[in-house]
Amino acid sequence: MQPVEHLPAAASDKVELVGPAPAPPAGRCDGASGVFATVGLQLERVQAAQARGARVEVWFQDEARIGQKNSLTRVWGQTGSRPAAPKDLGFASAYVFGAVCPSEGKAAALIMPICNTAAMNHHLCEISSQVAADAHAVVILDGASWHKSHGLVAPSNITLLALPPYSLELNPVERVWHYLRSHWLANSVFTSLADIMDACEMAWNRFATDHGLIRSLCAVAWAPASPAL
Repeated sequence: MQPVEHLPAAASDKVELVGPAPAPPAGRCDGASGVFATVGLQLERVQAAQARGARVEVWFQDEARIGQKNSLTRVWGQTGSRPAAPKDLGFASAYVFGAVCPSEGKAAALIMPICNTAAMNHHLCEISSQVAADAHAVVILDGASWHKSHGLVAPSNITLLALPPYSLELNPVERVWHYLRSHWLANSVFTSLADIMDACEMAWNRFATDHGLIRSLCAVAWAPASPAL
């Protein structure tokens, strides 16, 4: 993963979007099984549209803002002591666009100075480059505006599938952000934007090279890998 500092204008082509699963009618707890079933049907529809013998890789995508106003986490200390942790009040920040394919133990990310459609187009291209030659990727993501913009361009080997509104817990990439912050990005002071981007690059690369960690942290039972037709 490399930081991207300069972005071109967004393209104007249309994006292939499966559409969001409906919100549970009786609350997320009571309607969870219905959401899972709907997502499963959408995955089956994408699978049926592929050439015979093709696989479908299920990816999850999200963004995280990492900045000088960094998070604090618990630290070890002697009983009775009050460990100190640094806290910055600066405003510089960067965005990590991250995606994982739990079944394959794969990950794809870019560090961006801004979060918009152009940045998302770059990230979709990065995900596309990681998809196996005999596979088609279903990228599951939330309903952020840059995920459904008219300027968004999905590569030919990617179909986007939107999660229901207010369902952050369904996206395992949220666990990745918590892991990166708690292990490598918290309790830190970044003196510049370059330092933030370097720290994000280091943290993501350490995570992405541990394929077992990707599988254990991000696997979800309701979106298993699809077999070849």
